[in-house]
Amino acid sequence: MISFYPGPSKVYEQIPKYVQEAYDKGIVSINHRSEEFVEISQKTILLLKEKLNIPDNYTIFFVSSATECWEIIAQSLIKNKSQHYYNGAFGEKWYEYTKKLTPSIEEVPFNLETFLIPQKSDADVICITQNETSNGTAISNEIIAEVKQKNPDAILAVDATSSMGGVALNFSNADVWFASVQKCFGLPAGLAIMICSPQAIERAIELNRNTHYNSLTFMIDKMRVYQTPFTPNVLSIYLLMRTLMHRESISIIDTQLKTRYNQWITMIDSYNGFNHLIKNMDVHSTTVIPIASTFEQIKTIKQKAKVEGFLLGNGYGEWAKNTFRIANFPAITDEEIQNLHSFLLQQLK
Repeated sequence: MISFYPGPSKVYEQIPKYVQEAYDKGIVSINHRSEEFVEISQKTILLLKEKLNIPDNYTIFFVSSATECWEIIAQSLIKNKSQHYYNGAFGEKWYEYTKKLTPSIEEVPFNLETFLIPQKSDADVICITQNETSNGTAISNEIIAEVKQKNPDAILAVDATSSMGGVALNFSNADVWFASVQKCFGLPAGLAIMICSPQAIERAIELNRNTHYNSLTFMIDKMRVYQTPFTPNVLSIYLLMRTLMHRESISIIDTQLKTRYNQWITMIDSYNGFNHLIKNMDVHSTTVIPIASTFEQIKTIKQKAKVEGFLLGNGYGEWAKNTFRIANFPAITDEEIQNLHSFLLQQLK
């Protein structure tokens, strides 16, 4: 079964080899305060900065999930008020989750067919979902930069769960970036990366909120020596390190995925009765492709695809019944994409 689900999705084919390697070397049993772990942690962070073009003065943390990052931001970085831009289910979930933890919060929903319009805000933390997995839209580096330019004193936090590792992001445009690894990093779920600018670190130290399990102040203290305040997912960190060692730079991967995305758009045009969910191509995600049709057609094609060995992503939220989603992630091969296209073309011509 080849998973085109947009997370968890297909993992890199080398993962079984790396898991066996970690077992053989005793890495799955090492202490997270040991020199061995520190070496793996430090090397993984250096590789992330090198391969993704993350600024040297940004701090990288290992956490359990992107959802945990929502909580860390709410508990450790919001002074008085947060503002949340969203046009889909995951951005709205981030807003709803934060609303349970902070007294003052503002939502700025916008249409999924339009660009986010940056505005001056009185919030001290501004939250953006860069790649909305539920509907296949994305926010450009340029718009994110404009939000920060209009609000230089605010902490700008960006959920890049479905794009980090596959899209060339300009990390200097924002203060907090985070993503789980089960999408563009091609790894099993259970690990997330949180990236903080010096401004975000200064805010956390200024507020000094250290009463939570995942308080950022605890994380900062431990990461100074490449450790975590909790027992981390050592195996996943090792797998991330090993895959990064053999990965192309993000500029090359970004180009490859854009080429594949353009091929998918051409392919979708050849499918009878099926269309991309989003009409405005200028706001399309290049890593999550939602295809829309009637409920019966969507149900039938997903069932037939599963029989043929292709797992298509369900629709999500209000699009659950009239879409399926295709992951355009780096671990998926060109041959697998062509095989899926041939199947779909045969069914939908």
